[in-house]
Amino acid sequence: MRVAFAGTPEFAAVALRDLLAAGFELPLVLTQPDRPAGRGLQLQPSAVKQVAVAHGLPLLQPRGLRLDGRWHEDAAAAREALRQAAPDVLVVAAYGLILPQWVLDLPPLGCVNIHASLLPRWRGAAPIHRAIEAGDVETGISIMRMDAGLDTGPVYRMQEMPIAPDDTAASLHDKLAALGGRLLLQTLADLRAGVADPTAQPAEDATYAAKIDKREAWLDWSLPADVLERRIRAFQPAPGTQTRWDDMPLKVHAATVVPAASAGHRPGTVLAVQPQGIDVACGAGCLRLTRLQKPGGKPRDASIVLQSVMVQAGQVFASGPPPDAGAP
Repeated sequence: MRVAFAGTPEFAAVALRDLLAAGFELPLVLTQPDRPAGRGLQLQPSAVKQVAVAHGLPLLQPRGLRLDGRWHEDAAAAREALRQAAPDVLVVAAYGLILPQWVLDLPPLGCVNIHASLLPRWRGAAPIHRAIEAGDVETGISIMRMDAGLDTGPVYRMQEMPIAPDDTAASLHDKLAALGGRLLLQTLADLRAGVADPTAQPAEDATYAAKIDKREAWLDWSLPADVLERRIRAFQPAPGTQTRWDDMPLKVHAATVVPAASAGHRPGTVLAVQPQGIDVACGAGCLRLTRLQKPGGKPRDASIVLQSVMVQAGQVFASGPPPDAGAP
C-alpha cells in the first residue's frame, strides 16, 4: 500500500513515525511552509518536515491547494506531485490546509483523517483544548474518511480515552497522538484487506471546537473558579493564560479550586497570599494560583514569584484583555 501523508505539528509527526515503523511505502509528504518562531523569529521547519527530512522522504510544502486560489502555482505543483506519487490513500493529520475536491478524489481509497475527538463532538480546529475547557470526562480518537465538510465524513474507527482531572492540553495531546497512530495502522490494515466499512456520523449532538483566540487567554474573574481552572489547563502550554496585576501581565501556568469564602468580594480580589499560592475571588468560588510567570522570567512556583512580585490581600486583578488587545 502506497501512503501519502499530509500533516504539520507533532501530533501528525507521531503518526508519520508509526507509518515508517510499520514499513509503509511513503511516496510523498505534504506539510506547511516553514514558519518564524522563537524570539529571533527564525524560520522553523514543522515537526512533520523534520521527520520527513530525517528519513529522506519526498517532501512538498505548498502554501495552498486551491487551483483557483492565490497560490494556484503551488496547488498545481502539488497536484502533479500527488499524481506522480500515485498513493492508494492519503493520510491527513492536523495539516492546516483545507483539502479541495481534487485532493479528496485523487487516491483510490480516499483521504483518511486522524481527529482528536469522539465525532461528531468537537469538530474543528481545537478539539483537545475545548474538551478540557468544557469539563468533558472523556474524549478520544476518530479515524474518518474525509469529505467536503468540516470533519463530517464517515468514521472507520473510534476509541474513547478518559480525561484526567489534572490533564493539560499538552498531556492529553501526547496520549491522543499515540492512540491516533495505533488506530491509523488498524484502519489501513482494514483498507488493505478490503474490509473497512465506515459509519456515517449522527446528525445530532455535533459541536464545534473553534480556533482559540488570544483574547481568551486573559482570565475573566467573573467566571466560576472551576471554569477558570479548566481553561488554564486547556490552554497549557499554548496559548497560555494570564491576568493583569497593577498593569503588569502575570502568566498563570497552574491553579486549583480551593474552598475559600469569596461571597461578597469583587471578582479578581486577592483573598490571601501564602507560600502555596494566591487565592483569588471568582464569580463563584475561589481559585488558588500556584504556578506563575512574570515578564521576562520563567514559570515558577508561586512561592518563588512572590519574593519579587509584592501581591497583597485586598488588591484586585483585572478581568479580561487590556483595552489595547485588539479585536478577536
